[in-house]
Parts: sequence; C-alpha cells; structure tokens
Amino acid sequence: MSSRSIIFCIVFFAGLFFSQKAFSQRVLGGFSVGMNLTQVEFDAFRGFHKVGLSLGPMVSIPFSPKRNWSVSMELLYTQKGSNHTGSPDSLSYKLKQDYAEVPIMIHFTDKKRVSAGVGFSYGQLINKKEIFNESSEGRDFYFSETQPGYVKLANPMSNFEIAALAEVQIRLWANLWIGARVQRSITSNRSVLYSQSLPANWDDPSDDKISTEKQYNYLINFRLTWIFNQEKAEKNAKKSQAPIDYSN
Repeated sequence: MSSRSIIFCIVFFAGLFFSQKAFSQRVLGGFSVGMNLTQVEFDAFRGFHKVGLSLGPMVSIPFSPKRNWSVSMELLYTQKGSNHTGSPDSLSYKLKQDYAEVPIMIHFTDKKRVSAGVGFSYGQLINKKEIFNESSEGRDFYFSETQPGYVKLANPMSNFEIAALAEVQIRLWANLWIGARVQRSITSNRSVLYSQSLPANWDDPSDDKISTEKQYNYLINFRLTWIFNQEKAEKNAKKSQAPIDYSN
C-alpha cells in the first residue's frame, strides 16, 4: 500500500463519516482504541509478551432487512512484534513492527447487544526495529534456550501482511462496545534459518541440520469501540398472557 492508497483510505472514511445523515443512518461510523498482545511464530520465543497499541476509525454498513448482518471496514494504526527479556537465557530481544492496517469483516449482531465477526486484513509495514541485547546493529543470528537452537535472519522483513481475524463484541452502554479479537498473518514476515547447533557455515546447502522456517504474526486484541450513530438495543418483549374466560 503506497502513501497515496493510505491517503485515499483516510479520505474515504472521512467522506462516509460526514455523509452519514445523507444515508439516513444506513452507514454507521465509529472509532476503536485497544491493546495488542503479540508474538511471532518461530522467533524461538514463546508467549504473547509484546504489548502494543491499536486505534483508528471504522465504518459499518448493514445489508440485511433486519440490519443484523453488516460489513465493516477499518483503518488502524497497530503495533506488533516480539519481546524477550533474557530469561531463562542471557539474550534480550525485541522486535517492533508498526502497521497501517485495513481490516474488512462480516458481522452478525444479535438484538444489537452481542456481535461476532470474521474477515481479513491488509497491513502495510510503516516502521520496524529489531534489537538484540539493547543494540540494533551487528547481529544476524542468536541462540535461545526457550526453544533450543540457533536462528539466523535470512531475509529482510516483508513490507506487507495479509491476515485472518475473528472477534466478539458486547455492548456495554449506549454507543460503547467492548470486544476481543484474534488475528494470525497468512503471509509470512520473512524466512529464517534454524539449527539446533551452530553451523560452521550458514550458507552450506548440504548441511541437513539447517532448516528454513517462516515467521508469522499472532495477535490478541482487547478494544473499546464507540459507534457515533448507534441504534438503540432491542428490549426483550414480555409475553402477553390471554385473559381467562370465565363465561363457561
């Protein structure tokens, strides 16, 4: 995604937001703020230890007669990566990735109170920093006792990401929703070389101890979303009881 594409998305969202009255509330606009817990598959560390930010606007368009099915589109700034503090081994490792992300999802909402959705997202990498033992230079492989073995950074980081995601949201109050989202990249960040012992030559294709592995981003997101022109939640209608006929 180029800078022109990002600007187009911003203008698109702004145009939909300011034209909501013209659509007679057929288009819902909102803004989300959340916290990411992330990890990178096959970075030799386990656990969602990297904490990041996620925020941005969204639009939602109902497309069913009862307005319980809808399609949504977001424009997010989201932080991903990996974080290892040096325990149990002596290596300190941090990977910071900043993305401009466009998730597109289909949702089902029950009684305007609970919503579930699935979809895909496109992410453009806008910033990346990798730190080994507080230094960002002079290191292209490392050893980890967490997942015993040596990892060598074989290829540069991909500048884009396509991911699958799913979420559940619950309406807290009026226009405010709370939700949880899980996401996994489908395209890999990059390829790395892995070996359980330090090879004499990483570039030796005959060394069967060296394998090529791909890294993927995993994300768990907790968020609050404010819907600007949200319809009121449906109330459970009480069942009316027929009067008893005492004439017989």
